[in-house]
Amino acid sequence: MTGFLTPNTKHNFVVLMRDSDTVGAALRQALAQASPEERPGLERAAALVEATAAATEGALRAGWVRSKLAGVGFTGDIDSVAAVKALRRAEPRLSLLAAVQLQKDAVAHPE
Repeated sequence: MTGFLTPNTKHNFVVLMRDSDTVGAALRQALAQASPEERPGLERAAALVEATAAATEGALRAGWVRSKLAGVGFTGDIDSVAAVKALRRAEPRLSLLAAVQLQKDAVAHPE
């Protein structure tokens, strides 16, 4: 989900990119041609894509924040200064403003 354009600068934004429509279309095409053995797995994959496509941008950003925090070993309170520091350690190009906004998304969308 990262949307940073240039190295070594701080950014106040993260670009959210969704390709669930493309993935969903590919899964529907695969389902149309699937053997009976393949169908259950493809149907499950299609359901997961649909669930992800229905998620709000805030919820997707919240999941991204949690994965970045987990990647740096952060296990504390997401609504803390330490969480913002850990997020900026995980993504050094994030500005303080962007990190705080992402933290707010994570707090607003609990797991």
